[in-house]
Amino acid sequence: MKGRNQTVFSEFILLGLPIHPEHQHLFYALFLAMYLTTVLGNLLIITLIQLDSHLHTPMYFFLSNLSFSDLCFSSVTMPKLLKNMQSQLPSIPYAGCLAQMYFFLFFGDLESFLLVAMAYDRYVAICSPLHYTSIMSPQLCVCLVVLSWVLTTFHALLHTLLMARLSFCGDNVIPHFFCDMSALLKLACSDTSINELVIFVTGGIILVIPFLLIIVSYARIVSSILKAPSARGIHRVFSTCGSHLSVVSLFYGTVIGLYLCPSANNSTVKETVMSLMYTVVTPMLNPFIYSLRNRDMKGALGRVICKNISFCP
Repeated sequence: MKGRNQTVFSEFILLGLPIHPEHQHLFYALFLAMYLTTVLGNLLIITLIQLDSHLHTPMYFFLSNLSFSDLCFSSVTMPKLLKNMQSQLPSIPYAGCLAQMYFFLFFGDLESFLLVAMAYDRYVAICSPLHYTSIMSPQLCVCLVVLSWVLTTFHALLHTLLMARLSFCGDNVIPHFFCDMSALLKLACSDTSINELVIFVTGGIILVIPFLLIIVSYARIVSSILKAPSARGIHRVFSTCGSHLSVVSLFYGTVIGLYLCPSANNSTVKETVMSLMYTVVTPMLNPFIYSLRNRDMKGALGRVICKNISFCP
């Protein structure tokens, strides 16, 4: 106990999704299918890139890391959501809530930085093709990924430690399907001004700056193509950058709409649905975007299958 009317809770109640009880089993099956698709699809991309030597290039090195990030990002929230949908008391321990928030921030931030690295790779490939091999060296690619991991570790740990210093009392019900940072701050009974300041400052660094870097990269690509416009050049841009642009639009579109451009009219239901877009839908769609629109991935799948079929030439 803390004071007369302050009770410190050891767990939180996750309200989950606003689904009618009669539709619970239907949505459970839907989300289970989506999660399994996410896991299998991203594992397939990682496996193909590892097995096929034709895909041992900087672009696919970054893609394999993005697929790993997507797989983990979805796994942070989906298993708990599925478990709570079958539970009479959808709770999560205090330590588990902080851990979920840490890994949610970590893999969400990691995806943001990896998308920047992929945009830079496409910029070099199209604007400086003769120097591509020397610029996008294996050492640089590894350094970019390691830097992404270090920055995301620092950012996620910073917010988790700041959240751990807060006291939670009174209401322990989170109107969400995971331990969302903004939802937790609303439940805190201690001063959250430092947390809010850090969120504002680091939000610009982690989301806005990477997004602007991607915009600048593609602006330079478009400018380079317009200097010598040709059907072949335009086709090359769309064939090499179309998949990446689709993923960028899906990820940043929902995140910016939810966190950087919040509306006073946004209801909890609307925020939950938007959160589902980038935590569940985007990681599931990424393998389809990169495989269905990519000849290299299709070719790699065919070669890997061929190696395991005796009658294949």
